[in-house]
Amino acid sequence: MSAHGQWAVVLGASAGVGARIAEALAADPGLNVFAIHRGNWPEGAAQVRRAVNALGREYVEWRADGGTADAPAEGVGRMQAALGADGKVAVLVHSLASASVGALVCGDPPLHPKQYAATFARMAHSFPWWVQALHAAELLAPQGARLLALGNIMPDVVVRQTPLIAASKAALHQYVRHLAFELGPQGHRVNLVDFSFVPTPAAEATFGPERLARLTAVMRRGTPADRLMDPAALGRLVSTLVGPAGEWFNGARIDFTGGESQSFFDALLSPERLR
Repeated sequence: MSAHGQWAVVLGASAGVGARIAEALAADPGLNVFAIHRGNWPEGAAQVRRAVNALGREYVEWRADGGTADAPAEGVGRMQAALGADGKVAVLVHSLASASVGALVCGDPPLHPKQYAATFARMAHSFPWWVQALHAAELLAPQGARLLALGNIMPDVVVRQTPLIAASKAALHQYVRHLAFELGPQGHRVNLVDFSFVPTPAAEATFGPERLARLTAVMRRGTPADRLMDPAALGRLVSTLVGPAGEWFNGARIDFTGGESQSFFDALLSPERLR
């Protein structure tokens, strides 16, 4: 994939794994970065800008909620102005993380329909919305774009208070499969990467500091390596997937959990291991 005039659009690029992925793509294969985030972590966004610019790549930032139904249309307009006549989107990364936690029925109160709608919009529906908008505007790289969503093991396990996260990630997986078939003949590739848990700022905002600390302990012990993933490792994987080595991945749900999905229940059932 030639990086000349090529851009990576990263939804949720100010902190956590989205930030590390943006930096990795600027380094390899050397893409310019169009970063979309809500501005909650300006210091993290500034760090990404410095890292991308230090590599000699362009960095454009749009502070907005990329998970709304109106965002793709406005975002595409801004891209057309920023990327120029020859600029194309080689990579789209969906790293939006904003969810409501709680119980479906037995909460006090239970989750409200508005919380369902907002969680699914940001964590599932927004992925095909953005793909649709980029495709309609003919911004996807004609030689084949890489469209990547990020998932986790939540659809395969039951963690109390997280039904909307699990359900939205399951929906995201189905969107990936169908988009792969729709766009495959045009040379585009659509995949989902399940990555292992990391205590990001978004996770703290979702769960709160105390519950996040407990969840972090369980997840660490639920990984065979007995440590949490370095977010930079996910960035390196994404760089590989968008390169020639990843060209035949399509419609895939790629397990990058470090074995977390295999030993998650062992950690839950063995409290003495939570040292």
